Amino acid sequence: MTIQVGDTLPEATLREFIEVEANGCTVGVNAFKVSDLVKGKRVVLFAVPGAFTPTCSEQHLPSYAKNLEALRAKGIDEIWCLSVNDAFVMNAWGRDQQVSGKIRMLADGSGEFTRKIGLELDRVAAGLGVRSQRYAMVVDNGVVTQLFVEPSGKFEVSGGDHVLAKL
Repeated sequence: MTIQVGDTLPEATLREFIEVEANGCTVGVNAFKVSDLVKGKRVVLFAVPGAFTPTCSEQHLPSYAKNLEALRAKGIDEIWCLSVNDAFVMNAWGRDQQVSGKIRMLADGSGEFTRKIGLELDRVAAGLGVRSQRYAMVVDNGVVTQLFVEPSGKFEVSGGDHVLAKL
């Protein structure tokens, strides 16, 4: 079953590579419960099929970097980029895209969260394993208030420009 507007995000563990010790986080990979991450926050979470892939690197992530301040002005506390990659890859991608410290690069390495929300993408036949579909959602204190899921192979409704226009 796919997550819907009005649903609460399921409990799962996401990982993030922290480069500077702060706020109780140690340098290296830190694990976070989704419920702790969203508590009291309004978040835009967008997911990509894979770090360093063409559409994700050339369009999707940059669309949020470009709209960062405008999204914050609309009351967004944090922007999360999620992928079924490990925290080391997500951190390297964030550095490469110059978004470290601006956009949280969260790893769903085993796809736990992605499966629980019903947005997995089977790319096993192409040698890519199970990934995440491309989507974006606005989450207010753990509850999905807006959801934009892309049809396979498309990038039309989950980018930063589209989400900003819908806020």
